[in-house]
Amino acid sequence: MLAEILSVVEVAGQTLLKILPITIAMGVVFAVLTHWSACNPGKPWWRKREIVTDVLYWFFIPLIARFVRIGLMVLGAAYIYGIHDVDSLMKFFDNGFGPVAVLPLWAQALIFLVASDFLLYWFHRLYHGRQMWKYHAVHHSSEELDWISAARFHPVNILLGTVIVDAALLLAGISPNIMLWVGPFTTAHSAFVHANLNWTLGPLKYVIATPVFHRWHHTAADRGGSSNFAGTFPVIDLIFGTFYMPEKQLPDAYGIDDKNFPASFGAQIVYPFRQ
Repeated sequence: MLAEILSVVEVAGQTLLKILPITIAMGVVFAVLTHWSACNPGKPWWRKREIVTDVLYWFFIPLIARFVRIGLMVLGAAYIYGIHDVDSLMKFFDNGFGPVAVLPLWAQALIFLVASDFLLYWFHRLYHGRQMWKYHAVHHSSEELDWISAARFHPVNILLGTVIVDAALLLAGISPNIMLWVGPFTTAHSAFVHANLNWTLGPLKYVIATPVFHRWHHTAADRGGSSNFAGTFPVIDLIFGTFYMPEKQLPDAYGIDDKNFPASFGAQIVYPFRQ
C-alpha cells in the first residue's frame, strides 16, 4: 500500500515539475504579447482579482486529468481487450495497436487532433445545455479572461469531456506516444486562445482557433456565447453553423449571469452540486 502511495506522489510530483517551467514561460510570453496587442486593455494577468483561483486550477486540473486518463485506459484495456498483466499493458501503452498504430506519429497526432476536436465540439454544445451548464459555468465565470483562465474547468467537465475522449481514442488504437506531441500543443494552444490578445490571424481564422474567435465564445449568449464551440479547428463551427466573428469588432465583456457565483476555488468546485 505504501509503495502505491509513493508511486502516486512521484507521478504527481513529476507532473507538477513539468507544469512549472511551462507556466513561467507562458506567463512571460503572454505578458509581453499582451502589452503590445491587448484585446481588452487593463490590468496584467498577474493582477487579476481571482488569480489565486486560476493558479490552483492551472496546477490541479492536469493532475486529475492524468490520473483518471491512466485509470480509464487500464480499465478499458482489461475490459475490452482482456489485457491484465503488467508486461502486456506496458506493450499496449507504448505502441498502441491495429492499423492506426503503424502510421507515423505525426499522422496519428493529426488524426487524434481532428477526431478529438470533432467529438469535443459536441460535448461542448452539450455543456451549454440546461442540464450540464452548471458544470461548464465554472469555465465561463472568469470576467477577466486571460491565458491562465484556460484551466478553469470543473473536474466533472474535464472528466466527461477531454479525459474520456482522450482515453477512447487511445483505446481505439492510437499510440499513447502521440501525447508527447499533442499534450504540449493542446496546453499551449488552449492558453493562446484564452489570452488577452486581439489576434484573428486573418484568413487563417478558419484554419486554427484564435484568441478573438474563442473570446467571443466567452461573451453573453446573445452575442457570441452560443457560438464558436470548436477548441482547435473553427471549420467545424463553419460546417455546423455556429461560427461567429463579426468584422472590425472585438469582444469586451465576459462572465456569467449568476452574480452570486463564488470566487474561491473550493466554493466553485462545490457550486454545481448546490444548484
